[in-house]
Amino acid sequence: MTAGAGEGLERKAVIPALMPTYNRADLAFERGEGAWLWTNDGRRYLDFGAGIATSSLGHGHPHLVKAIAEQAARVMHVSNLYRIPGAETLAARLCETSFADSVFFCNSGAEANEGMIKAVRKYHAEQGHPERYVAVCFEGAFHGRTLATLAATGNEKYLAGFGPPVQGFRHVPFGNMNALRDAIDGSTAAVMIEPVQGEGGVRPAELQFLRDVRAACDEFGVLLAMDEVQTGMGRSGKMWAHQWSGIEPDIMSSAKGIGGGFPLGAILAKEKVAKYLKAGTHGSTFGGNPLACAAGNAVLDVVLAPGFLAQVDRVARHLWRSLLDLAKRHPTVVEGVQGAGLLLGIKLRPEVSNGDMQAAAVAEGLLTVAAGMNVLRLAPPLIITEAEADEAVRLLDLACAKLAPATAAAAQ
Repeated sequence: MTAGAGEGLERKAVIPALMPTYNRADLAFERGEGAWLWTNDGRRYLDFGAGIATSSLGHGHPHLVKAIAEQAARVMHVSNLYRIPGAETLAARLCETSFADSVFFCNSGAEANEGMIKAVRKYHAEQGHPERYVAVCFEGAFHGRTLATLAATGNEKYLAGFGPPVQGFRHVPFGNMNALRDAIDGSTAAVMIEPVQGEGGVRPAELQFLRDVRAACDEFGVLLAMDEVQTGMGRSGKMWAHQWSGIEPDIMSSAKGIGGGFPLGAILAKEKVAKYLKAGTHGSTFGGNPLACAAGNAVLDVVLAPGFLAQVDRVARHLWRSLLDLAKRHPTVVEGVQGAGLLLGIKLRPEVSNGDMQAAAVAEGLLTVAAGMNVLRLAPPLIITEAEADEAVRLLDLACAKLAPATAAAAQ
């Protein structure tokens, strides 16, 4: 007889079977619909975290569900030893929506950024300048958890315990053009930047700063590498957040919302960069497989539909105005509002931790995500309505009211 799951197995270790890498909230969701999630004990939550800006179409979107189910019933994975028509279609569509001439598919944002770092180094090596391998990055950035993307992030807390950081990254203050120009030298390959620093506090780059960065890259002959893992796929109200500034990068990473919750990442690049990632220089077992690309194409069907991005922008502006009003009502709790599109941050006063605010919001039935610099991050599905935005602000109002008395007492 075959033993059932866990039957006859003795675990001597104290550590949980599921490695305790995350500080998980005691919530388990069994189903979702649109911007709402239900726990296995029947509680309902308004999801303004969207799996950290990933469930771009919300939960249970019929077009996305249908595309994944139909593709899964045909073929899920074949490897990149063979042509994958869905990947070819998705790549062509992404190029049509962007500056890019070619796309490489992977599984996550960290992988996309890792590949982007390799691509900019390869470009300069092929140009006869292998000494140009350094990426200038920004303080407060978050580019991923691989060894190279940890070094690109530069956060000492994340780097601790993993040995010497990978070489080739230099950090300057976010938004400081003089520091950026001073950091570019003969070893510089690229400037790597998020148009909005999500993990770093939902801090948007000034549009003029992005234009100045582009100009400096052109002046010094370095590549502009844009990390749009969190900001891309319509989250800003445009397809790509950098488009608000009118510039084009040379190469860009995308993930999170690109698959609507299904693991998918991409590197989008101009021909001058992409042409050097020849066969054998880079690869991915799962990247761009039929199932992932069915999800990606389904997401694009929705995001590129007439009026969709205009609706995202309209709801985002409504939410922004409502959050400013919230800040006025709770000056002892909220210091300000920042961000862009449907990636917004509530900057809290020092007396109120974003962890406490996040917990207070959960208690009212609202899911959010903490970010750096004591910011509470709001990254709802792109399909939210103004009514749902209003409900989120109402729940935040209740959470602020509960935290305000403790704040006032602490200030006395």
